[in-house]
Amino acid sequence: MENKLELSIVSPVYNAELIVDELVDRIAKAASSITDNFEIILVEDGSRDNSWQKILENCKKFPFVKGIKLSRNFGQHFAIAAGIENSQANWVVVMDCDLQDVPEEIPNLYKKAKEGYYIVHARRKDRQDSFIKKLNSKYFYKFFSYLTDTKQDSGAANFGIYHAKVIREISLMGDYYRVFPILVQWVGFKRTFLDTKHDSRKEGKSNYTFYKLVNLALNMIVSFSDKPLRLCLKFGILTSIVSFVIGLVYLVMYFINIIKVAGFTTIILFTCFNLGITTFFIGVLGLYIGKISIQVKNRQRFIIEEQVN
Repeated sequence: MENKLELSIVSPVYNAELIVDELVDRIAKAASSITDNFEIILVEDGSRDNSWQKILENCKKFPFVKGIKLSRNFGQHFAIAAGIENSQANWVVVMDCDLQDVPEEIPNLYKKAKEGYYIVHARRKDRQDSFIKKLNSKYFYKFFSYLTDTKQDSGAANFGIYHAKVIREISLMGDYYRVFPILVQWVGFKRTFLDTKHDSRKEGKSNYTFYKLVNLALNMIVSFSDKPLRLCLKFGILTSIVSFVIGLVYLVMYFINIIKVAGFTTIILFTCFNLGITTFFIGVLGLYIGKISIQVKNRQRFIIEEQVN
């Protein structure tokens, strides 16, 4: 049975007071070229400006605009989760609010999906970000692909269109740490990529500081893969083998009188090396234990303070 609505557009909103009006206007024009049965879901994620007031104003003007206010800042991917779990359409578009994801590309994504795809990822053509940001993104996704044994495309992020079946399966997943593109990849379904225009930011700058990016990366890797643990195990085995071989060499050298006095420097170096490796392995294990602790508490992933329309 199909949903009553044909299209939902979900956008997490954070410190975007000056963008909300244009965001709604451009999305509405793009969506109305596809169908009259659409909704725009704006999820306010604990902004420090008047973003929620702007969302309320648009909700009053347009019945197809729905507002969700979270009780605090939970983060972009939790805000996306709140939006998609409240969507009621056959197709769901997820996009950022900064208008770097171009709303005018929505009809192209929908048309491509109708060719028989459950997922169409928007791949940013001629990405309008700084050289450093693009370089960091490129090598991060290569590193992430290696650690998770997956194939990631640095040109694709949240922007895309997803069938209701995909959204339902993602919503049913019990992962506390949610990174939307990773969950989309895990659930499977027939997918493709579509090159889309990418604009520069309308206002302000990215809210992802270096610390937030590192934290997101750790959450993504630890939540999605146990390969770091397996690499630690392999490295530990390799270190043990090398240490055993070196020990045999030193023992032979001692018995044939090459070594007259035990080397203080050698002992110190090996002690420091082993201490560093042990501490590193314990740290990696601690990350996994910490994530398990948070997961088993089964707390809400987000809390909705208010909903409009």
